[in-house]
Amino acid sequence: MHEFSLCEYLGDLPSLEILDIGAIGLAGWEACYEGLMRAGRARLTGFEPDPTGLAELSRRYGAPHRFFPSFIGDGRPAKFYQTNISFTSSLFPPNRPVIKLIEGLDEITSLVEVHDVETVRIDDIAEIEDVDFIQIDIQGGELNALAGAERALAAAVLIQTEVEFVEIYEGQPLFADVNAYLCARGFWFVDLIDMGTGVMAPIKSLGSSAGKRGVSQKLWADAIYVKDPRYFDRLSDLKLRKLALLLHDCYDAYDLVHFCLAAADRRRGEMIAPRYADRLGLRL
Repeated sequence: MHEFSLCEYLGDLPSLEILDIGAIGLAGWEACYEGLMRAGRARLTGFEPDPTGLAELSRRYGAPHRFFPSFIGDGRPAKFYQTNISFTSSLFPPNRPVIKLIEGLDEITSLVEVHDVETVRIDDIAEIEDVDFIQIDIQGGELNALAGAERALAAAVLIQTEVEFVEIYEGQPLFADVNAYLCARGFWFVDLIDMGTGVMAPIKSLGSSAGKRGVSQKLWADAIYVKDPRYFDRLSDLKLRKLALLLHDCYDAYDLVHFCLAAADRRRGEMIAPRYADRLGLRL
């Protein structure tokens, strides 16, 4: 993705602390932070209640990374709705009337079994002392997970969370709810990536009309948030520079990276931001 790693400019940074809730991805999928892990610049703490997924994470990464089988939420008992495809299972029941409107969704969200589970708050896990980046993908349970992570949110500078625009799971919070919660806690919305688009049933393929679509049904996406740039003076030099590294190496967010570097430069008496802009040909 990126032309170079910002580690070239920030080589003295300590290891990033990354928290991934719902850490197992689709086959062949690679998280945006894996390059930093391979370079030994990040430690991952992951949560994955699916035993097969948890074993795969442990096998793939090993120490110093660590993984827990917990259901992350608000710390209260809950129901876990196991579906025929593990990555569509949720702490919210599939919303059949909505799902049936979208071609193909019914086939991957069939309810198999319901389990009673205990959820765990992130802030109640003693092993988590500091967090820089939080990534969440737990099928509608993201807001409950965030609500149980106030301490982690205070420390984190970057969040990537899945959000839904329609109620695929009954009673789930939607994008507007997650956005309001995070903005009220000092975060700034940046972008929506990896947008999921649906086709209204019974159409199975748009055929030659696909390139002519004016409006299409948006179902979900990953929303990116950073600590509010208006208040970067509240962040430490270390957190500013860690944010710059994450934004560059994970997202190629060159303008935001420069903004972070310039703020850190003013405190530290350095000139990393202009060197960065010059290398990328950014016009100031």
